[in-house]
Amino acid sequence: MEFENANNRPSSAPDPGAGFYSGASDRIPRFMGGLGLVLTAVAWWEFGRAPALGFLGGSVIAFLNFQWLKSGVTGLADRITRSGETQYGKGIIARFLLRYVLMGAAAYGILTSFPASLRGLFAGLFLPVGAIVCEAVYEAYAVLTRKK
Repeated sequence: MEFENANNRPSSAPDPGAGFYSGASDRIPRFMGGLGLVLTAVAWWEFGRAPALGFLGGSVIAFLNFQWLKSGVTGLADRITRSGETQYGKGIIARFLLRYVLMGAAAYGILTSFPASLRGLFAGLFLPVGAIVCEAVYEAYAVLTRKK
């Protein structure tokens, strides 16, 4: 496949294919799991038990939030594309709000059990950002090392 660069000249940039990019939604949770375990061990080593447990709790909350968000968006998209009709949003909004209530309750439980774990909890909530960065690096590496 040829692409046009800024000078309107065709270039032979590699096309990794739609399958490669659609696999990102499966790779990101794996990156989250790996990063969560590794960074929990690092936090335990560097900061002690309470911050590491807070980080682990924040990581679990972030992972579940990502999975629930992914399944909710996928389900909504499937319903809209299958029926072609306007969907009522009351149930969808209720599920999104319930997700935040459950995450807040889990965070409250962690903070009341381990008050010293506040920083770890907040750091763990950023786990999806780290996983997305890992995915971006992986995609860049795959494109740059692909043979032309």
